[in-house]
Amino acid sequence: MAKYIISLIASYFVGSISTAYLVSKNIYKVDIRQHGSKNPGSTNVLRVLGAKPAALVFAMDLLKGLLVVLLARYIGGENLALLCGLAVVVGHDWSVFLKFSGGKGIASSLGVVLGISPVVALWVLIAGAAVIILFRFVSLGSITGAILLPILLVVYKYPVKYLYFGLALAIMAVWRHRSNIKRLLSGTENKIGQKIKAV
Repeated sequence: MAKYIISLIASYFVGSISTAYLVSKNIYKVDIRQHGSKNPGSTNVLRVLGAKPAALVFAMDLLKGLLVVLLARYIGGENLALLCGLAVVVGHDWSVFLKFSGGKGIASSLGVVLGISPVVALWVLIAGAAVIILFRFVSLGSITGAILLPILLVVYKYPVKYLYFGLALAIMAVWRHRSNIKRLLSGTENKIGQKIKAV
């Protein structure tokens, strides 16, 4: 039990490390929370600072989720990997270092899913990317991938615990995108490529 508790707490704190904030603040001298959508995530970094820092943030957030899952599996097996995967995303979304605010958890979730099921992660990535390319809404692609996750886990006949895991990730992702959903429905959501300069 102690192993589970320590692993979950550690996963939450790893997730709480905001790479978007650290990259923008330390390299570009910009507090990403004060610009654009004010969300400390790779999409806002893309709009405010450009493609290279956004790619760096996305990769670091993905690795954050992937490494936590791989280490948790090594320490305690698949059940611990699933729980720590959820914990790292909770940390990313509600970071203790950012007064329990944070990003929207898509890159971290993708890293977690990559560690749990590479084939499902690949399909989620393909579906999300296709929607982004077709409609130019990052949020719509992210939501699409999140909703597909539990469906794909069922399609690939994973045990029911994986379905619960996928549903939890999907619910968190959709909840974190609730403002985007409102803007999508009202036609005011920003499309990819609309860059906002930091001042």
